[in-house]
This record gives sequence, structure tokens and C-alpha cells, in this order.
Amino acid sequence: MSQTPADLDPSFPPSSGAAVYPGLDEWRSLPISQQPSWHNDPGYAAAVAELSMVPPLVFAGEVDILRDRLAQAAQGKAFLLQGGDCAETFEAATADKISARVRTILQMSVVLTYGASLPVIKMGRMAGQFAKPRSSNDETRGETTLPAYRGDMVNGFEFTPESRRHDPARMVRAYHTSASTLNLIRAFTQGGFADLRLVHHWNRGFTANPAHSRYESLARDIDRAVRFMDVCGADFEALKRVEFFASHEALLLDYERALTRIDSRTGQPYDTSAHFLWIGERTRDLDSAHVDFLSRVRNPIGVKLGPNSTPEDALALIDKLDPNREPGRLTFITRMGAQNIREKLPTLVEKVTASGAQVLWVTDPMHGNTVTSPNGYKTRNFDDVMDEVRGFFEVHNALGTFPGGLHVEMTGDDVSECLGGADPVDQDAFVEGYESVCDPRLNHMQSLEMAFLVAGALAEKG
Repeated sequence: MSQTPADLDPSFPPSSGAAVYPGLDEWRSLPISQQPSWHNDPGYAAAVAELSMVPPLVFAGEVDILRDRLAQAAQGKAFLLQGGDCAETFEAATADKISARVRTILQMSVVLTYGASLPVIKMGRMAGQFAKPRSSNDETRGETTLPAYRGDMVNGFEFTPESRRHDPARMVRAYHTSASTLNLIRAFTQGGFADLRLVHHWNRGFTANPAHSRYESLARDIDRAVRFMDVCGADFEALKRVEFFASHEALLLDYERALTRIDSRTGQPYDTSAHFLWIGERTRDLDSAHVDFLSRVRNPIGVKLGPNSTPEDALALIDKLDPNREPGRLTFITRMGAQNIREKLPTLVEKVTASGAQVLWVTDPMHGNTVTSPNGYKTRNFDDVMDEVRGFFEVHNALGTFPGGLHVEMTGDDVSECLGGADPVDQDAFVEGYESVCDPRLNHMQSLEMAFLVAGALAEKG
């Protein structure tokens, strides 16, 4: 049953140090779901107060740049690559794991840039993706029932009463972990780590694997292009740096509201927890707290649309979240499932296009293709994931609209969580290689294989 924030905590005062702006607290009187039960915790007020006073994680000028980039993608002049963990954990926020994720996204982006002949906007599901919606409030193991794990920002994964307690102090730890993650990302992407020649060199290692030999031709074409640029005296100093944006699902409105600030240039509110925020399939009800709050901040916003989404849903969300029809403001992230994408997506795209709205269409081929393996692991089949991607491109090609991006749960590590791929993962590998605390992710090699397959399709389309 949906509650309002006032039901959870009748006092619910606005955050003292956060932005004061008309309407920013209207969400407190609206139905809200997927929220922790921590509002009567003695540490709740202190956590919110601290978050209200800390420096922003991102800056309004950076957010504006991203909105401009996404506007280009909505107009068919750029392509969005958004990837990262299903749910970040505090334990995995190490330099090695963060660099591996960034490296994989950079590798994918080089391949996609060549295939699309377009700039690729690079965005991580990083530095804030610490909370997850769950289908049940509780989890039962044997005779014991405890609160479900909702991500490290809410509680711990270990199945004990103390670990599973909803602890508001975890919001503060999430902020500081996000800050250190962003610090590393900025260092990586503004230095030699992002050098185009180095990133392409990493991709040679991928194609050297006999399992990936069919991608050698495309890799050789990229290699010739890079060498041509070098010989012609291209400014590789400029190509050592890339723009990299942070995003997460705006699930915990306590956290998002406390980190909202007023931009000194424009006097408008920005949620400074991330550059880009999205609303999930479970929290996108038009009259819900999540939609209302995000309608009032200047960040570009995404909305997940599943197979039950109707054109009326989409058009109402546009009216609420993008009333001025501003390119770059609204992204629809479709998560239909391979079996539904070709049937369900066309009507949505047709009706939205006919309305005159210029949204960015992105595919999330992960969430609609989750299954349970015979040995009991939550998994996805790489062939199903790629079939949804192909279906997404087929629909847009048939309608003459632009397939604007990929939204993928992936990691830079060699985990075994999704079945298949050219260098296949089987269910036996899950016993040693399954690390995700929520949903299965593509591993490093599967992520690069996806990039090569999509680049090939983009190159054919021209």
C-alpha cells in the first residue's frame, strides 16, 4: 500500500540547509512507494541535516552541458551509452573496480563512436546507484523473515537483524562514497587513462581472443582510423580527455531532496546528487511523489517504460516532466523484454512522435529478460539481451525515428552472472563467479561484445 512521507513521519520538516523553492516539497503529501522505514530512527534528522549542508556532488553547469548533449542525441546527432552496476556497494568502491568499470565504458564508447559515426555520450550508473526497489518488503529464509535488502544506502546484504535494519546514517556514507568515486572518475577521464589510442589498444586484447575473431574486421577498421588521425597530426592531447557523467535511479527522496541546491546563476533548483536521474517502472505513477519531485528540478530525467506502458502513460509523463518540450530534458528508457519489444514499442514511439515531443529513446535490454537458471541463480541470457537490442533498432528503423542509446547493467570485472556470449558463460560458472547482490550484470567481455554487435548494426545503417 502506498504511503505519503507525512504518514511515515508527520513532522517531516523541509531540509534546513537544502534548497528553498516553491513546490519542492509538494511530493511530501503525495503517495510514495519503495521507501525505507527509518523516519522514526533517532539518527534520521541528523543524517538529513548533514546532507543538506554538504557540498554538491555535481554542479549545475555540468548538468546543463549534459542536457545539451542529450538534446543532440534526441535530434539524432549523438548516441548515449549508460552503464554500470545494478546496485553499487560500499565494499566495491575501490580504485581497481571503479577504473575497470570506467575502462569498459570507454572501450565500448570507442567502438560505438566508430559504428555510429556520432559522438557517444558516456554516462555511468555510478556514484549514487546504492538503492534498489524490491518486489517484496521482506525476505524469508527457513524460519526467519527479515526486511529485504534495498541497497547499501538503506541496509546491509548480510541476512541478520542488525544488517537488515534500515539505517539513515547509510545515506551519509553513500554521499561520501559517491564523492570519492566521482573524484576518481574525474581523474581517470581527464588524464592519460582516457587517451583514445590507449583505449583502442585495450580493445585489441578483446579481438585477440579466438572467440571474438569475427569482430577483427571492425577492430582493424578502427585501428586504421586511429593511425590515420595520428599520422595527420590530430590533436591527441584533446583526445586524452572525455566527458563522463554520473547517473542513478532517484529512489530515496530523502536523499535527493537534501542534496537539491539553488543554482546561483539562474535561481533554479538542481538535484546535485547526479547529473542525470531516472524514475523506475515501480515509481513512475503520474500522481506519485517521485514524478512530482523530479518534475521540479532542472536535471535531465529518464523514465523506465515496461511492456505494460501505454501511449497515454507516456504522453501524460511528457506533460508532467517536460511541459516545455525541451530536447534533452526527457529520456524514455524502454525495458520491454525480447519477446515484447517488437510488438509493444512501435505504438509508443508513434504516438509520442506524433505529439511533437522530442524525447530521447534508449533501450534497457537487461530488466525485461531476467530468468532463473536451473541451478537457482537469477540470470539473463546474452542472446535474449541482444535480441531486445536488435528489436529496438528494428522498430526505430521501420518508423524512421532515432534509436538513441543503450542503458546496460555491466561491470568491468570478469564475473559470471549472465549466460552465453561468444566466450560463453554457463551456469556452472555461477558457483565461483557470481558476485552481484541484486541483478546479474554483463561481464567485461560480454559488454564489449555487445558494443561490437551494436556498432556493426549502426555501421550497416549508415
